[in-house]
Amino acid sequence: MHSPTHILVIRFSAMGDVAMTVPVLKNALDQNPQLQITVVSSAFFAPLFAGLERCHFHPAHLKTIHKGATGMYKLFRELVKKNKFNAVADLHNVLRSTILKTFFTLAGYKTAAIDKGRGEKRLLTRKENKDFKQLTSTHERYAQVLRKTGLGLLLNPATPVYQKQQMPASIQPLFLQNKKMIGIAPFAQHKEKMYPLEKMKMVVKLLAVDNQMIFFGGGAEETAVLKAWASEIPNTINAAGNFTFTEELAIISNLDVMISMDSANMHLASLYTIPVISIWGATHPYAGFYGWGQNENNIVSIDLSCRPCSVFGNKPCWRGDHACMMQIQENLIIDKINSLT
Repeated sequence: MHSPTHILVIRFSAMGDVAMTVPVLKNALDQNPQLQITVVSSAFFAPLFAGLERCHFHPAHLKTIHKGATGMYKLFRELVKKNKFNAVADLHNVLRSTILKTFFTLAGYKTAAIDKGRGEKRLLTRKENKDFKQLTSTHERYAQVLRKTGLGLLLNPATPVYQKQQMPASIQPLFLQNKKMIGIAPFAQHKEKMYPLEKMKMVVKLLAVDNQMIFFGGGAEETAVLKAWASEIPNTINAAGNFTFTEELAIISNLDVMISMDSANMHLASLYTIPVISIWGATHPYAGFYGWGQNENNIVSIDLSCRPCSVFGNKPCWRGDHACMMQIQENLIIDKINSLT
């Protein structure tokens, strides 16, 4: 099987899943000097790939010109007009990516799609008699798809992706030069993955005595909460709603540590080799979504027979008490931060 020289990679969403493609593509490009990669994804995610040599980005406008099957055909025509691909790697395997991949298959391109391991994930998360073991990581599942196209690829989690970025001059004066910079990303897409906000606020207050805290989030509701915290707690900055995505990535690259849920900010920080104290409730690293190169000693969680109860944290707590998060004491998070100093 000939090794491809130009692969189209499809991964439309969500932010954390898109961010997890970056270290895989970095390894692929480093190990295959002849390789070019074009990533097609939501336009907002373009900055994630800006630092990869020989990696090109094609924006997908899924709510407008590329909406539905006709939009996917238009996207297909755009892509083949601009590029000569040897293979197409679908790292998403949802309806719209399958439609796009099918157009390439019918046109004679070699295509491959991710196996998400849904069956084994159901066994891991079922209510009783869980098959409690580490499953294949999402990074490795992405790599498997690229190998199916004929590409040689061996993942090395010790491989750094990006270096620290220079923060824009307009941002630098906001940060205290003599304090450790700790990022806080207290939100997640689903509430079952979130540490209770009142407990997280206490963590912030305790850490802000000796450190500078930078808040990350998105959307009007999250931004409002973080804005209120920043106005109340000294030594804090609210990044949510105040910086571009590119600027937020530059800030993240300069952190000393990030505190995150099982959410996108864990993966964003991992791109810059920033240690992440990750807090896990309804979900579990065994499902394969742990941050690239992160130390497992930095996981904060408690052992409960009901964990994990879902892969994505999108199922209500059947116990009704959210014990997996409520029983995590604030000092456990503080101690993890202190252990890094």
